[in-house]
Amino acid sequence: MLIGVPKEIKVREYRVGLVPANVRELVAHGHQVLVQAGAGEGIGADDMQYQAAGATVVSSPQEIFERAELIIKIKEPQAAERKWLKPGQILFTYLHLAPDFEQTRDLLDSGATCIAYETVTADDGGLPLLAPMSEVAGRLAIQAGAYFLEKAHGGSGILLGGVTGVEQAKVTVIGAGVVGTHAVDVALGMGASVTVLDRNLSILRQLRRQFGPHLNTVYSTMEAIEHHCIIADLVIGAVLVTGAAAPKLITRDIVKRMKSGSVIVDVAIDQGGCCESSYPTTHDAPTFVVDDVIHYCVANMPGSVPRTSAYALNDATLPYVLALADKGLQALREDRHLLNGLNVHQGKITNQAVATAHGLAYYDPSTALGTV
Repeated sequence: MLIGVPKEIKVREYRVGLVPANVRELVAHGHQVLVQAGAGEGIGADDMQYQAAGATVVSSPQEIFERAELIIKIKEPQAAERKWLKPGQILFTYLHLAPDFEQTRDLLDSGATCIAYETVTADDGGLPLLAPMSEVAGRLAIQAGAYFLEKAHGGSGILLGGVTGVEQAKVTVIGAGVVGTHAVDVALGMGASVTVLDRNLSILRQLRRQFGPHLNTVYSTMEAIEHHCIIADLVIGAVLVTGAAAPKLITRDIVKRMKSGSVIVDVAIDQGGCCESSYPTTHDAPTFVVDDVIHYCVANMPGSVPRTSAYALNDATLPYVLALADKGLQALREDRHLLNGLNVHQGKITNQAVATAHGLAYYDPSTALGTV
């Protein structure tokens, strides 16, 4: 199969869909790989390294979209890229379609087969291609929050871990999944007073065992969210409903009542955000202020640490990329977990949450694929 890797064009997105080592694996399986010139610069991989791994380096992204049967990316295709997609092509990347009608419409119109990293599942119920980036985002969320709590960056001027004789900052983490767990880990490590909220008591017990009595675990209710956001210096929105738009758990009224100079890091922004006042930002302009509360809503947080995140993601995606390259659409028919990643196929929405979010028809993915 002919596989294409375009250079990412989202603002300050430095990751790359395939690292040189994974190109070498694909070439060893008998596949051809086209890589756009400069695609790996952000992770320190130059064109010569890709050529040494067996790739053909091309200058034009349009050539990749024109020739490739399977396109491997990191972020959702931007408007310019979506115009180049065509029937019969397979796109494998993060999509986050539930809050993005324009992208959904364009992918439907393209006739391509679009598989989303974030909805591929595993036997244990996890999301193996979302997990590595959730780890990164959870850890970055605390770094970003600590930075913007500094007075010079608009915050209230509180040090996350405090010092002797001075109270440490209060951190509230909403959601105890992968993002939330890693945010808790870093926040506790920096000496903050940390509360995590979730409705899964088993997960809260697990976190209590993992982190001990220094972590405050709270069952998530509207009242609990309101209370712990209002007293917090830093709130991490780490809510996830697979494939669906994030629930708006932090209301505008809560934001109005939060401390002046406090910070919200809405990691759920890829899925629309879990705060009513959130909207996507970029690494060029990462924050905005509503009611004296700083909102950090960067939609590609892991892109700021591409050497870590690109390799972590490539480790997770390689088995699925090899399966798609070796077997094409048959790989979806043979692997129900990869099939769960199918969001759009030949003009049909094959993910129930995406269809519901946009009020469009849903097609069972197995039926949409057919048997041939």
